[in-house]
Amino acid sequence: MSRPARLRVAVVGTGAIVSGSHLPALRAHAERVELVAAVDVDQGRLDAFRALAGEEVAGFTSVDEMLDAVRPDLVLIGTPPSLHRAQTVAALKAGAWVLCEKPLTLSLAEYDEIAAAEEASGAYASVIFQHRYGSGAVHARDLLTSGELGAPRVAHCQTTWHRDAAYYAVPWRGTWASEGGGPTMGHGIHQYDLLLHLLGPWAEIRAMAAQLVHDTESEDVSTALVRFENGALATVVNSVLSPDEVSRIRIDCADATVELTHLYGHRNEDWTYTPAPHVASERADAWRTPTADVPSSHAAQLGALLDAYDNGVRPPGSGADARATLEFAAALYKSAFTGQPVTAGEIVPGDPFYPAMHGDHPHWAPKEHA
Repeated sequence: MSRPARLRVAVVGTGAIVSGSHLPALRAHAERVELVAAVDVDQGRLDAFRALAGEEVAGFTSVDEMLDAVRPDLVLIGTPPSLHRAQTVAALKAGAWVLCEKPLTLSLAEYDEIAAAEEASGAYASVIFQHRYGSGAVHARDLLTSGELGAPRVAHCQTTWHRDAAYYAVPWRGTWASEGGGPTMGHGIHQYDLLLHLLGPWAEIRAMAAQLVHDTESEDVSTALVRFENGALATVVNSVLSPDEVSRIRIDCADATVELTHLYGHRNEDWTYTPAPHVASERADAWRTPTADVPSSHAAQLGALLDAYDNGVRPPGSGADARATLEFAAALYKSAFTGQPVTAGEIVPGDPFYPAMHGDHPHWAPKEHA
């Protein structure tokens, strides 16, 4: 089947993330995509979005109705996390590719439902992890995976943000059923996804979590010690209790330290490379600046997905690659709640942490089950 001149795109959810990030991404690729439909259960919000996006965009209050009427090539999903699985599966069954906000699902069990829907339909579902796609991240990964910086040894991954009580007053925030977890799932996941993207497969996690401030079901801070398959050791911190907000990754290799410091997005200037004393300056100079300066963004990830669509191949940020990040979250919760180390691959059907991140742990299960 030939590719249309421009992919016909629908958005599901028309809130801030769609109007503020997905819509600009679509406009950045206007020669390759056409926004044809939008879905929102709130008619007022839908009308406001259509006024922003263009009245030619058809409006619907039902995903199924939109899929039947429009048959889009690509569906962008920006709804609350508890809706992602069902909406993604529906789009896949209709033959559309999907690009969905994180987390793609609330559990590994749900993720495997999406994998089955992909297999049945031949379409693909990707999750938004836009920090992988800036030129700085691409450059760093090339240097690390090629061995140019030497063997990775020590790493630090930090998402220390601040969220107040008003943030958690939004009805779908702060519960296992709606978000799947606290900052481990909803905030830090972007940074440790990038860490995994840079360092490769993890092998073992030992973690802790706590609910120190917020009246939520899930944690408001978590920490982890991680061993990677390549032998590197890392610390991971996920917090919504930190007045001085920062997102940070540091990787110390045999020949250099690479460090990224930013908040919600990065450019080339946010990456620094510090050579080890034995490294010649000419070699270190070649590390510092990629040719292009592409910010991490939804637009950068959408471009990568469109390239994959053109080539008929699985897009980045999907399949086993994206599942590994969700498995990391599940393993962090399991280790934190049980007090035991967790190894990659051990959370399988039958494990209580496979269908739910809380694992029905008596101290952490949803309040109605406690």
